[in-house]
Amino acid sequence: MTHPEHNKAGTTPALPRAEGGHVPVLLGPVVAALAPRDGATYVDGTFGRGGYTRAILAAANCRVIAIDRDPAAIAVGRELEKESDGRLSVVEGRFGDMAALLAAQGIDKVDGVTLDLGVSSPQIDTAERGFSFRADGPLDMRMEANGPSAADLCNTLEADELADLIYNYGEERRSRAVARAIIAARPVTRTLQLAEIVRSVVRKSADGIDPATRTFQGLRIAVNDELGEVERGLAAAEALLAPGGRLAVVTFHSLEDRIAKHFLTLRSGAGGGGSRHMPMQVKTSEPSFRLLHRKPVAPDEAEMRANPRARSSKLRSAERTDAPVWPGKGAA
Repeated sequence: MTHPEHNKAGTTPALPRAEGGHVPVLLGPVVAALAPRDGATYVDGTFGRGGYTRAILAAANCRVIAIDRDPAAIAVGRELEKESDGRLSVVEGRFGDMAALLAAQGIDKVDGVTLDLGVSSPQIDTAERGFSFRADGPLDMRMEANGPSAADLCNTLEADELADLIYNYGEERRSRAVARAIIAARPVTRTLQLAEIVRSVVRKSADGIDPATRTFQGLRIAVNDELGEVERGLAAAEALLAPGGRLAVVTFHSLEDRIAKHFLTLRSGAGGGGSRHMPMQVKTSEPSFRLLHRKPVAPDEAEMRANPRARSSKLRSAERTDAPVWPGKGAA
């Protein structure tokens, strides 16, 4: 499969800007990595407010299957479906289940997959969702409306369990002190309440990052099984992509980026050591991916000035070879 240059402007209908003017990070590099072409099918595994989907549909006369687990994102997607001339299908679910979700639509191969990992800006900016430590809201953090919330974890886990969660997923060195403070303050039910608890035992860092950042990250990752979802999603993309198909993954923190890096490094035949989250493996199969860039693509200065949330983002991209899917479960 070859990837010709994007269609010239005007050959496909332009779609509206994402809701509220939201533009996803590294939009240009992601579209360039996918190289959308006429007649092809792409998966936007993390639809959010549709920024990547709109750009892909505008770049070529192609089809997009957009997946999201957040009902609010699905509602936005339903409206965009009406404007897409039948080229967009929005599916509610987790991107880790994309193979099964697409099979239900009669699709077993696609030409590109993009994943924008972590929490979305609209989720953070909606206080009622409970993701932000800067605005008061219920301590929820669930991307879906089911399962244990962050408050449930804070109010039910034993001290060691809570500390381990905050340390492993939030990389908070003061996790034991944070866990003790949370338990002493139970019940913990509001975001600002939790933020103040953390700030009482964790000093502000020299770089100005809020002391609550890492604890909130750890709880959010645990509530939504985000790292497990990344592993399942990468493995599903490997199985779904046709030879020559492109994978573009945007990460925002070291844990998810480590998983994506390990997966693509190993499957491209470039070696790769393990980590505490993913054990080292020996290459046993022919490379199933060819890296498009040896190093991840980072946002330029202009994008970082315009959108401070882009600062930690990285794009890793690769092209599927014709080798069989590697054996084993998940991304490991």
